[in-house]
Amino acid sequence: MSQPPFAIGLTGGIGSGKSTVADMFAARGATIVDTDVIAHAMTAPHGPAMADIVRAFGPGFADASGAMDRARMRALVFADAGAKARLEAILHPRIRDAALAAGAAASGSYVIYAVPLLIESGTWRARVTRVLAVDCAEEVQIARVMARNNLPEAQVRAIMATQVSRAQRLAAADDVIVNNAGIAELTAQVERLHADYLHMCRKFAGNFAD
Repeated sequence: MSQPPFAIGLTGGIGSGKSTVADMFAARGATIVDTDVIAHAMTAPHGPAMADIVRAFGPGFADASGAMDRARMRALVFADAGAKARLEAILHPRIRDAALAAGAAASGSYVIYAVPLLIESGTWRARVTRVLAVDCAEEVQIARVMARNNLPEAQVRAIMATQVSRAQRLAAADDVIVNNAGIAELTAQVERLHADYLHMCRKFAGNFAD
């Protein structure tokens, strides 16, 4: 049996800065496996999940290119919990299997699985060595998403309400990066955690060898 990777589960609410943090760890040698990227590939034109999505929801949920109609699906699952569960049943196992395969094949210093809904999913916590949450004040989070996505505040708050609370995310985290200020503060935190993870990774490999 091959050695499992030392793996970090990276999560955070919308607008917290997960992608920026992931990029900073990648620049320091970590392998990033982004489940959002995998999900987009699964629902791209004629992607591997599209046949099941069309069977479950009808051909109207595929656009002219054969990709999932994201706007229509987003509106449906936001209003219908049953539809959300059906979509997740199609996508989540595929995304998880593809992500774990990518992590197992990684050549970086360690693996970071970027999973926006890591806490909500219920299964990822058991599959990673540690959970890293990117946190920021809610007013900062709202302002970022409003500016980035050109959304009204009410819609941003509605999206946030579908995610676990900030308190729940922090309670589930082993490590926290606070992203309220500028890049200098963020860089210092990433540098410290990267050094910690390299040290933990060496210990992890030694324990596995024993």
